[in-house]
Amino acid sequence: MAQTEINWDQQIPLPKLSPFHAKIAVALVALLCFINSYDGDFVFDDSEAIVNNKDLIPSTPLNNIWRNDFWGSNLSSNNSHKSYRPLTVLTFRLNYLIAGGLHPVGFHVLNIGLHSLISALMIDMFSVLIGGLAYDGNGNRLNHAPKASLLAGLLFAAHPVHTESVAGIVGRADLLCALFFQLSFLTYCKAFRGGRFCILLLCTAAMLCKEQGITVLVGAERVRTGLLIRLALLAMGGASMLYARWRIMGTGPPAFTEVDNPASFADNVFLRVINYNYYYSLNAWVLLCPWWLCFDWSMGCVPLIKSAFDWRTAWLLLLWCFLIGLISQALCSQDSQRRRTLTLGLVLLVVPFLPACNIFFRVGFVIAERVLYLSSAGYCLLLAYGLLRASLLALLCVYVARCALRSHQWRSEQSLFTSALSVCPLNAKVHYNVGKNLADRGNTSAAIKYYREAVRLHPTYVHAMNNLGNILKERNELVEAEELLAKAVLVQPDFAAAWMNLGIVQNSLKKFKEAEQSYWNAIQFRKKYPDCYYNLGRLYADLNRHLDALNAWRNATVLKPDHSLAWNNMVILLDNTGNLAQAEAIGREALKLLPNDHTIMFSLANVLGKLQKYKESEGFFLQALRINPNAASCHGNLAVLYHRWGKLELAKKHYELSLKLDPEAPGTRDNYNMLRQNKTYYTEKK
Repeated sequence: MAQTEINWDQQIPLPKLSPFHAKIAVALVALLCFINSYDGDFVFDDSEAIVNNKDLIPSTPLNNIWRNDFWGSNLSSNNSHKSYRPLTVLTFRLNYLIAGGLHPVGFHVLNIGLHSLISALMIDMFSVLIGGLAYDGNGNRLNHAPKASLLAGLLFAAHPVHTESVAGIVGRADLLCALFFQLSFLTYCKAFRGGRFCILLLCTAAMLCKEQGITVLVGAERVRTGLLIRLALLAMGGASMLYARWRIMGTGPPAFTEVDNPASFADNVFLRVINYNYYYSLNAWVLLCPWWLCFDWSMGCVPLIKSAFDWRTAWLLLLWCFLIGLISQALCSQDSQRRRTLTLGLVLLVVPFLPACNIFFRVGFVIAERVLYLSSAGYCLLLAYGLLRASLLALLCVYVARCALRSHQWRSEQSLFTSALSVCPLNAKVHYNVGKNLADRGNTSAAIKYYREAVRLHPTYVHAMNNLGNILKERNELVEAEELLAKAVLVQPDFAAAWMNLGIVQNSLKKFKEAEQSYWNAIQFRKKYPDCYYNLGRLYADLNRHLDALNAWRNATVLKPDHSLAWNNMVILLDNTGNLAQAEAIGREALKLLPNDHTIMFSLANVLGKLQKYKESEGFFLQALRINPNAASCHGNLAVLYHRWGKLELAKKHYELSLKLDPEAPGTRDNYNMLRQNKTYYTEKK
């Protein structure tokens, strides 16, 4: 049982609200902070976890979410991050079903709603942590710290470090984990019959949303002490969940690279420990001063400490001095209220952070603001206790303003990525993402500058080399493009996309033998690579190796049945080589799979015209024109068909339409002049 009153609660300059009104106030503040992100785009990691994740599509078997990781990769794959969060993926799938597709508004609204709900429930958590468990005669729980719990709840609702979890849709994992963490904690505190079983179920749900969920078992046991059997049961349940999680992960941790977490690859244990502690101090600084926020902290954003004499070691010494001071107060203070508040605040701050601290296993990031979502609750509790009362409203207003600004930056990739340039100018991934976003929006000239800077900062950044090589290829700067792509595959020999792009450049440079080998290297490292088979077919067609070209394009359509370019090239090649019957068969087969593809209709119509199947040919030309009415070549070839067919007025009409759309169309004006002179020679366009 707790004391009947908490002395420092009375000193807080906030109104004493009923539990219901306090929760409403906190939820409204949370809503105010992040509402401007509701109509944002899919940004950053959303592309892989949501846009490109086939587990969200209703046609994908539902049980796939139990076999795949958070990003849609099979857990047994070497490329899997082993992040097993099926319940989070299930909510993404429900968003997809309700919205009827990938519409980001519904995803964002649910995230904002979850944060508001979690912030409101923090009132109950903080009231237990600060004031303890006490009940009135009717069995209703009493809140002995209404102002302190309200203050801590407001600080949590408005903390800017939450922006990544709320405005970034993949942050749903942290939100759901926090929600089930709270429900586990509050259910345990009720201690009703069967409560221990319920907490294990809720803890399991939290862990199936994100790995941090397991830490609720530690936090809950710090609140209530009692029979050893309760601790034993929770320990056994936790151990069972950890074992199951380990088996699902394939009994091995994910493989991360040095760019993901450079400290874990430091030369010796001493340097690793120093750098890990420096990372902890940076996390503490982000909580303390959340103006310095970035979507990614890898690739040089935080240079390694390589000597004990580096001036940055002062930060980790300062951190530990502060923590030791808090711990000594939590253990030795004569004030029982202070001991309780500091102890539970530190537990809530530290325990949820443990899975991200590199102690138990290597993690795949330097700093990740999203992993501080739960830990920030402990920070807010400590802040509410130690805050100078006069600065309360000012700090809260600063937090709200910073949240509004930061959530606005998360509305689009352009604003998100450019905002990171001032925070992490040495981060190659920041420059890469800015360049990629510019290239996606068509500004390739500006993109080149950022890609070059990314490669300068990180000379083995293969994805930046690949993208820069592609842009230079499109600008016909083929020599430099070849050099970049060749370096990329030298650094990462299994980079299939770079091998294919290198083949395209070599083909353009007339290095046909090298191009063929590059294509086969790409296929070796990515067995199912339809685009590479398509490009290989183009190479064989250029070399007049027609059978090889047809086989390559057929492989592309087997791997990707809707590969329009491969189907169309097969029809055109067979047409050009006089295999009209086979060209017709391929064209009809393609249209069964792609019934609305006007390019295939056009090619098939040309074949049918040569076979003197004029009526069918006319039908496909007209159908193609209904889909793409401004295709000058289609009007021109339809005119040729009518010319052959003897329908001269219709031929004249479509010649004129073709010339109106493209006055320089090759052959069309000659055919039109022949028609006017009543001659019967004409040429078609491919």
